[in-house]
Amino acid sequence: MIIEYNRPKTLEEALHLLARAQPATVPMGGGSALNRYSLEPLAVVDLQELPLNSIQHPGNNFDLGATVTLQALLDTPDLPQAMHKAIQQEANYNLRQVATLAGTLAAASGRSPLVTVLLALDATIISLTNQGEGRISLGDFLPVRGEYLPGRLITQIRLPSNVRLAFDYVARSPADQPVVCASVAQWPSTRTRVALGGYGKTPVLALDGPEPGGVEEAARNAYSQAEDVWATAEYRCEVAGVLARRCLTELQ
Repeated sequence: MIIEYNRPKTLEEALHLLARAQPATVPMGGGSALNRYSLEPLAVVDLQELPLNSIQHPGNNFDLGATVTLQALLDTPDLPQAMHKAIQQEANYNLRQVATLAGTLAAASGRSPLVTVLLALDATIISLTNQGEGRISLGDFLPVRGEYLPGRLITQIRLPSNVRLAFDYVARSPADQPVVCASVAQWPSTRTRVALGGYGKTPVLALDGPEPGGVEEAARNAYSQAEDVWATAEYRCEVAGVLARRCLTELQ
């Protein structure tokens, strides 16, 4: 339940508001997550006036602003096509118009295709507090989101742009989020990362190694206990291996 609304015009003002202990104060990008019904009283800091929606391509990186919408990402041709595919599966057109990148990272469950792809890419989250700038890998961020975010403002997400990327998924219908999805990223050095989504609180990293050997086995092992109301562990284990192999074959 939103009990207070703020729309700061500077980062300093936003950080001052977010540093408050009471009332609990959180940033709001598109509001797609915060608008879900909740009994918890919240003060919100609307980020629309802040310069956090740029998409830049310096050197071998993409620097994506925190409040860039999913639709804006989808409309950026320089981003990998596998990432576009994941965004289309993440949300419908209307939701993509308002949902932001940082909001998706903060609120998404393990079924998120976009977060799965970003985990494979070893994305870095850049944020600010009153004490200064902080950087954390997405893999380290996801398990501790609840403890890490209070008082903190995500400003940017950095991705490598010199990496090949593949994504595939299985869902109950074209409009559903995946029951299982896999993303494989491969660097020029042959470093290979495999991320799996479709289950649990966050996507999981199945493999990060100097070469692609063992991709299929790693994916199977990572989902060997992944059972819920949507699918059995046996099914997810089998499909995860198949999807990881498909992704690697696509890259090769």
